[in-house]
Parts: sequence; C-alpha cells; structure tokens
Amino acid sequence: MKRILVIGGSRYFGKTLVSRAREAGDEVTVLNRGSGAPSPGVGRLVADRDDEEALRGALGARDFDVVVDQVCYTPLQAAVARRVFAGRTGRYVMTSTMEVYDPATLPAGPLAPDTAPGTTPAPGSVPVPVPVTEASLDPARLPLAGAAGRAPGPWPAYVYAEGKRQAEAVFLRDPAFPYVSVRAAHVLGGGPAEFTGRLAHYVDRIGAGTPVDVHEAPYATSFIHHHEMAEFLHWTAEQTFTGAVNAASHGASDVIALGEAVAAQVGRRPRYRVVGAGADASPFSFDRAYAMDNGRASALGFGFGHVADWLPGAIAETARADG
Repeated sequence: MKRILVIGGSRYFGKTLVSRAREAGDEVTVLNRGSGAPSPGVGRLVADRDDEEALRGALGARDFDVVVDQVCYTPLQAAVARRVFAGRTGRYVMTSTMEVYDPATLPAGPLAPDTAPGTTPAPGSVPVPVPVTEASLDPARLPLAGAAGRAPGPWPAYVYAEGKRQAEAVFLRDPAFPYVSVRAAHVLGGGPAEFTGRLAHYVDRIGAGTPVDVHEAPYATSFIHHHEMAEFLHWTAEQTFTGAVNAASHGASDVIALGEAVAAQVGRRPRYRVVGAGADASPFSFDRAYAMDNGRASALGFGFGHVADWLPGAIAETARADG
C-alpha cells in the first residue's frame, strides 16, 4: 500500500486513476481547488496550487510516498511544486504530453544529441518519419523562461506544449525528488467525459456527411484509451524508474484510418477536404511526424493494448453520447 496524492483527479482519466489506486488498496488523497468531491474513502485537500503559501497550509505536516500531478501546465506551477514537495514525497509523477515533441512548437536550437523528433536521416534521401523516443527531447537542455520559472510575456500567449516542456525542465534542474514525466498520447474514450471533443468532431462530421479537413499526406499519431492511461499512471506510481516515459497504445494511426474506423461505426462514408500546406486541419490530421515509440515503458514491464482493439468501442460510445 502506498500513500498517494493526486493533484487534480476530479475528471476524466484522473478520476479513474483515483478509483484504480483506491481499489488497489492505496491510501489516496486528492488536492484541487474544490472542483469536485472525491468518492468515499478518498481524502481531500483544497488549495490553489499556484498559491505556494496556501498549498503549504493545506498540506500541513503531511507527506506521501507518491505525488501524481495531473494538472501541471506551466513552469511556475512546477517551481512551486518542486519547492513545496521537497522532503514530502518519495516520488513525483507529472502527467506530460506527446505535444512536447511537436516540431511545430519546438524552439529553435538543438534539443537532443541526435535528430529532430519524428525524423531520421536516410543517406541520399530526405528524412523519413520514425516514432519518437524519450531521448528525442531533453528538457534539461532547454533555457528556462526566467528565474521564477515563468515565461516572459502574457501567459495566455504561451503555448501548451512549451508550457509542458518548461515544467519538465524545472523538475529536472537540481532534482528535489525522484521524478517521472509521463508523456501521454492523445487520450480517447469515455464519451462525454472526453472533454476535448476531438473524437466527437469526427463522429459528428462524418455522421452528418460534412467534409473533414485533412492534410494531403497526413502523418500517423499516437493514441491511448483513458482507462489504459489511468492504469499506466497507477503502475508508474508503483515503480522506481525515473525520467521521461512515453505512454501510447500499440499501433499509430493517421486521420484517414481514423475516419474509416468512424465510418464503420456510424454507417456513412467519410468525405475529406484537403487543406493547403501550413493550414489548420481537423484535430488529428498532422503535416509533421511525432508519433511515439512506447518501447521504454514496454521494456520496463507495462503491457499496452492495441488501438485497433479499443478504438471501435470508443467511437461507438461517443456516437451514443452524441445521440
């Protein structure tokens, strides 16, 4: 049994993580701003994580075996957590994202010793896409955005991917505790619980016969089911490894394959509209490669499922929710 603190944990796979840990016999506490009461048997702390004094006050003298941070989006939040939880936890797991690898959001300059995410050199030809490994990005080599760990300029203009990269960088600088960043693939499933609406975008448009915007040659991307994501986070909390780890089901898929899977569930052929180079398209159409390699997690002992096994059910669940 472990004493686990989940920061966030009030919705989607964070909520499922809390239930899984409780069912496994762990002593679970949730910390959030009061957005939702946890289930019976789960402790609750209320504080704004950005307010260091309030966070310390809510924690009191408590310490934990593991902290799972579901809602760390900025280097400022990471800096506060690093100070507050130093000496209070034996392990810190931050839920990060595959978007940290996105070439479209990476700052200029070398970030890793080898090639850019998503490519590998082929003699006599242009680079070809390959699944990115954790070594494709080393946040410790990123320049931190200010002494306080916050980006210059207004925060709303600071992109999600760079916020996550910078948060990882803060935790990696002079580590205060054993640290893991779980770089999650696109999480699907759960019907209305999947609050981003990305899968519903395809279900709604294909079901209505509305064209789906795609790139001329879209790249594959990585997915993971929300139950599998919760299971992976709980498994990671129980392990001892550190560093970045990719979390993705086997079988990267591009937007055309996704469209075909949706069509099979809604009974209507998809229509596509090709967008120009550099233009925005539908949520899972990408003109760049950064699908993830899950080999590290697999080698450490986690058994991922296959996208093809759970995607039809996730689509059907979304279609039912849409009515």
